[in-house]
Amino acid sequence: MLAVLGLGSNRPFDSLDSLHILASACAELSGEFSDFRFSSVYRTKPMYVENQPDFYNMAVSGEYAKSPHELLSRIHEIEARFGRNRSEEIRNGQRSLDIDIELFGNEEIHFSNPGDPMKNLEIPHPRIAERAFVLIPLLEVLPESAEILNRDFFNESLAKIGNQGAELCLSSSGFAKIIAETELFYGRRCECAGTDNRKSDDC
Repeated sequence: MLAVLGLGSNRPFDSLDSLHILASACAELSGEFSDFRFSSVYRTKPMYVENQPDFYNMAVSGEYAKSPHELLSRIHEIEARFGRNRSEEIRNGQRSLDIDIELFGNEEIHFSNPGDPMKNLEIPHPRIAERAFVLIPLLEVLPESAEILNRDFFNESLAKIGNQGAELCLSSSGFAKIIAETELFYGRRCECAGTDNRKSDDC
């Protein structure tokens, strides 16, 4: 099943800055998928809680052979590995690593477990249409052949809201070099759009 994940970071962890956290997370995720792709990285102003550093956002996609809940469990393991502690964070506040399942094929899942909030799952992600920092990289990593029924909806939503100030920080090919620097990339090749290696002066 084609899965699309959104990744974000705006807080360092250990010796890693946000770009290297994202690169390390991609290296971890690449082993979970076939036809693994990752987008360019975008620098975006925070939404909802504005008094915090800018976020670095991106998306990945790939064919995933297990269930959405197994993917969610793996995501939580990776987030914790890079310093996320959900019990101590402010909602929509700073975080070293945030990974959301944006799409899982064309499945719609609305699952809530009051006894274990970590297992709550809503797919497609309920706020896709209001977030340019999700839509821009998501559209980069959707294969043209993907049977995603709402691709037009994503394009229309982005046209409606604009880029909301999201700025290209690093192209996917430039980001691949950072992944290589982590020495965790398992030989998987970049399949994404973006070949100019351009890095903005603001990053």
